[in-house]
Amino acid sequence: MSQRNDRKHPRLEIKAPARIKVSGNGPDGGPELTLMTRDLCAGGAFFHTDSPLPQGTKVLIDLVLSAEDIDKIESDQAFIKLDGHVHRTEDGGMAIVFAKEYDILSFKPS
Repeated sequence: MSQRNDRKHPRLEIKAPARIKVSGNGPDGGPELTLMTRDLCAGGAFFHTDSPLPQGTKVLIDLVLSAEDIDKIESDQAFIKLDGHVHRTEDGGMAIVFAKEYDILSFKPS
């Protein structure tokens, strides 16, 4: 597969922890995964996993980025809550496209 050069957003090689939960599976939702990103951009991220979710799966994501990864954050870390869907899967992981709306919350770990 060739490298795509027509991306809308620049991709950054950021390794960040994330909690991914399948959305829409009853009141408690679906399975929850704790994964690391391989890379990240404003439109989505690639997550390392040996068991990717099926393409099209809707997910809720809690992503934690360090202040070194994001400019203009007045705390040690940023907590980003967003949703999206699995866009593609491949050996070693899955690409998730983020929805347009998301919340960025600053916090200092205790």
